[in-house]
Amino acid sequence: MRSLAPNGLARAAVRFKPASFAGTFVALVMSALIVAACGILLETGVRASVPAERYANAPVVAAADQSARVVADTVDGPEETTFPLPDTARVDAGLAARAARAPGAAAAVADFTFPVRQGAGADGRGLTGHGWGSHAFTGTALTSGAAPGAGEVVLDADAARAAGARVGGTVALETAAGRAGFRVSGLAEAGPGDTAAGAATGAFAWFADAEAPVLAGHPGRADAVAVLPEDGTTAAALAASVEKSLAGTDARVRTGDDRGEAEDHGLAYAKETLTGLGGSFGGVATLVAVFTAAGTVALSVGQRGREFALLRAVGATPRQIRRAVAAEALLVAPLAGLLGCLPGIALAHWWFGQLQDRGAVPDAVDLRVSWIPLVAAVGGGLLTALGAGWAAGRRPARIKPGQALAEASVERLRPGVVRTVLGVVALAGAAVLAGVAASAAGGDAANASLGVIMLFMLAMALLGPVVARLCAAVFGLLTRGGGAPAALAAANSRTNARRLASALTPIVMAMAFASTLVFMHTSESRTAAGQLRAGLTADHVVTHPAGLPADAAERAARAPGVEAAVGLLETQVLVPVRGGGETSLQATATQGVSGSGDRLARVQDLDVRDGSLDRIGPGRIAVDRTLATAADVGVGDTLPLHLPDGTGARPEVVAVYGRGLGLAAVTMDRASLAGHVTSPFDSTLLVRGGDAGPLTALGDVTGASGYGLARSVDRELGAWANYTMAAVLGGFAAVAAVNTLVMTVLDRRRELTALRLVGSTRRQVLRMLRWEALLVSVAGIALGTAIAMITLTPMMRGLTGESPHVPPLLYGAFAAVVVSLGLLSVALPARAALRERDA
Repeated sequence: MRSLAPNGLARAAVRFKPASFAGTFVALVMSALIVAACGILLETGVRASVPAERYANAPVVAAADQSARVVADTVDGPEETTFPLPDTARVDAGLAARAARAPGAAAAVADFTFPVRQGAGADGRGLTGHGWGSHAFTGTALTSGAAPGAGEVVLDADAARAAGARVGGTVALETAAGRAGFRVSGLAEAGPGDTAAGAATGAFAWFADAEAPVLAGHPGRADAVAVLPEDGTTAAALAASVEKSLAGTDARVRTGDDRGEAEDHGLAYAKETLTGLGGSFGGVATLVAVFTAAGTVALSVGQRGREFALLRAVGATPRQIRRAVAAEALLVAPLAGLLGCLPGIALAHWWFGQLQDRGAVPDAVDLRVSWIPLVAAVGGGLLTALGAGWAAGRRPARIKPGQALAEASVERLRPGVVRTVLGVVALAGAAVLAGVAASAAGGDAANASLGVIMLFMLAMALLGPVVARLCAAVFGLLTRGGGAPAALAAANSRTNARRLASALTPIVMAMAFASTLVFMHTSESRTAAGQLRAGLTADHVVTHPAGLPADAAERAARAPGVEAAVGLLETQVLVPVRGGGETSLQATATQGVSGSGDRLARVQDLDVRDGSLDRIGPGRIAVDRTLATAADVGVGDTLPLHLPDGTGARPEVVAVYGRGLGLAAVTMDRASLAGHVTSPFDSTLLVRGGDAGPLTALGDVTGASGYGLARSVDRELGAWANYTMAAVLGGFAAVAAVNTLVMTVLDRRRELTALRLVGSTRRQVLRMLRWEALLVSVAGIALGTAIAMITLTPMMRGLTGESPHVPPLLYGAFAAVVVSLGLLSVALPARAALRERDA
């Protein structure tokens, strides 16, 4: 019985039937590719750090926590979740004195970084302002003159040249404290610590440390405290003593690469983006990959049912059959996993580079590639192959040899009881969850809808043969006029429903996931664009790269013919919303408006549904209706939120409006925001009436359409992310569908030969196969579209209040690609098989 040894059986199967294993190999390679790429991004997000640049020469830095935290009660106890703040959280500047008294500390410097405007009009430029004390750790040094005192400034050569200023002269600068003249006390060359932090402007101004907090707009607050050591004091010892000195304060002591997080605010968002892609999307992608690979392995084992039946007939035991299947997995899966890791690493590098190019990840963050995600990819593929092979080979291994031969000749019409019950339960769960999503709003609707698509895909996989048989029956009715090839294709599909289902499932998956991700973005973009067009009633929009002058609104209002001018300070706040039964903090677009609600109504039509904008003021805000629903607040309620720097507030909601997606979801008075953002300058000025000419003295002037185009550009990262995820998921599922179709055609050589022997022409056989491919493609498109629409409809009604928007040309392109791939996947291997027979 040595010929029946499991390893010998496995090697012989791989050697003499390579076509069956080629499909399995491709599926496992693709599965490893997806798992490896997402795992690398996840690990990078968890371990991401940036080296300290500004604080490179300050071994210990005390800074505020740059995250807001929400604590939820779970079955395992309190669970804390962090959310990155939209702006910089600051610490008490007085902590510098306490830190300086710590044993081992030579000095402690309160650090300030803030924007400064040089020039009052459109020709104004931006400078980066600092307190002069930071020169102790940044390497900045005077080239002439003296350090700044009260009412004085030190400029770098570039800023002095642009202002035409010399030492002893006066330069007009605008800060959060207003426009004022400063005496130039000296000129300096910016050191590495300053150039790293101020690279965006390339020009610098240093002020007296006593004045810097006021000029920055945050009296008594500092960005961080940099602590310098005495000779012989290590960073660890200094950190321990500083931490003890600052105990009981809101400052966190940082050393090493943790200092980079205090100076680079983008790191927290980068970590959130990478962990979201690698974790949330990676989890879905991994399930799809493993799910599809398991189906391909099961198909490969199922195609050899006749072989297993013959082996049972000549004396092979059930244990030998099961061990042979396991040995096949051990022969194929590890090599496929290793080969899949290589393009997986390449995909992770490309994906990571694209995120850096779009500003979602700081350039200083490096992609981390370790053995952990690669082992997970190889191990996951091996477990998938073993599990799927065991499940598919379980029945042929245990039934009697005679019954095995009978079942191998004719496909069982009745699906297994367990599989049917599980499929019906998944289908019922999807229907119930779709109803929940339809009655929910905001994040609850989105979270429920994601569960809908997953349950539908599970039901499709379990009930695939039943669904395939129904599709074949409908196809037969619709193609009665298609002649003998169409009738034969319908009959084949009904008789071999399992084979049809194996090709149908990945097509449904590709269409459902790609449509959901892409059309979610098209729906949001269309709604946002429509709200922006309807809501922006201003005739002119004024912007400036360095921010607008503080008196821009007043100057514009004095221009001839101007009816109203409103400045907008645009930022984000964190609002607690309910989603999936849990509370999370949602970063929400916010506009701080100068002037009254009546004036705002002349330049923006927010579509007020309840309350009045006239009441907006200190402690009173207006919110979008979708946000109000998600946060469960209405007019008269208080809304607990976190301002951009993390400061808590509980303003009263005085109005609810309907155009927050296109404009801003939170509207509040400018004064309530100004002290909690880094830049005190308005980003946008909306003007009603008058000519554009006088406004050009303030900045760049565009119309409403130009402003709308600029706002749409800001959403490009979200669009790119959705399209990329759709390409990854849809592309993988499409490859799986092609792989499955090729496997099924190559496995049907005997059937195709029999058709030729009974008189069918080569052309008739190919037409039959084309009809079958058309059945699979059209059925997959229809089912995938239905699942996507059932998922999208409640999701978009919860997020935008409108139905999904499906661009006809884009949908047609999806359908055309699916049909083309289906036809090519059948035609090419069929021609090769027929040529072999004719030869």
